[in-house]
Amino acid sequence: MLRAGLISPLVSPCAALVPLLVLGSFLAGCKCNPGASRGGAAANGRAVAPAQEGGSAAAASADNGIVVYSGRSEKLVSGAIAAFEQASGVKVSVKYADTAQLAATLMEEGKRSPADVFIAQDASTLQLLEDRGVFASLPGDVVSRVDPRFRSSSSRWVALTGRARVLAYAVNQEKSVDLPASVDELTQPQWKGLVGWAPENASFQSFVAAMVLLRGEDATRTWLTAMHANAPRAYPSNTPAVLAVSRGEIAVALTNHYYLYRLREEHGAEFPVANHYFKNGHAESLVNVSGAGVIASTSHGELARRFVAYLLSAEGQAHFVQKNHEFPTATGVASPDGLPAIELLQAPEMDYAKLGDLGGAVKLLRDVGALQ
Repeated sequence: MLRAGLISPLVSPCAALVPLLVLGSFLAGCKCNPGASRGGAAANGRAVAPAQEGGSAAAASADNGIVVYSGRSEKLVSGAIAAFEQASGVKVSVKYADTAQLAATLMEEGKRSPADVFIAQDASTLQLLEDRGVFASLPGDVVSRVDPRFRSSSSRWVALTGRARVLAYAVNQEKSVDLPASVDELTQPQWKGLVGWAPENASFQSFVAAMVLLRGEDATRTWLTAMHANAPRAYPSNTPAVLAVSRGEIAVALTNHYYLYRLREEHGAEFPVANHYFKNGHAESLVNVSGAGVIASTSHGELARRFVAYLLSAEGQAHFVQKNHEFPTATGVASPDGLPAIELLQAPEMDYAKLGDLGGAVKLLRDVGALQ
């Protein structure tokens, strides 16, 4: 049961965040010259320098070290990277930027890229780079640690963490209603004006893209039309949507699971919101993943593979679980306290690499009026 309070209006701007569209536009307009190269600043005071004329990735990497391009923010991955450095004695220089920007940089740099490993926020970018020959094969003992749904079919990238779609709901409010078994129930009259969503957010757009893959475009359009007619409250991102649930502005919000735990750290354990996992094998049970691949042109392949293997070890996964409240993707690693095991979420059986087609999801959202 959940208890819903009074609702107050909220107006949200609509400026869709679609990283893969940015990357697609870049790749469509550039020649991806393998002789081109860029440098950049790195964390920990170690610079990632551009490769010299006639050089290779090895020329840009520090002695006894590797260069990592990370599309995940420093606060999400730096702890695991530092632990690898301490455990292995290998120096890691990191270039942080948006996943799509770094993928475009890798394509522009080609074989002269200084990067040895790429960490991405999503599987679709990893698959796009695999298709363009950017990644080397990973050892079988590394890829076998990850569920086949969450890794490359040709063993060229693996998922590192999972972010589950959930329904965040208010607790200890005035009006009690049953939690829905599927997102289809949210189109019913009793939910009118009580649901929050973030149509501008890439994770929500991935959820819509998953629905297209699983149900087809027409059925997804039908659901979006019915949802939009039921007056959901639009928010620019997940955090304000969950905060709105806590204030009683809405009863529930479609979001990712870990925002609740970030807000509990900020507001205390009594933060009046909980997560409902659908666990039905449909799009609303989607687990978005981050992941990594080893760059094919690296001259530090052994070190790069050791790094990826460490991120999938119990020690490496613990950093993501304990600090980020993300689901581990390596088998045998426990989920964060109070969260179900990732295999119990019943994530949909689908090709996660195809979630990069956010253009179709954005078009549907615009067609029904959820985006401008």
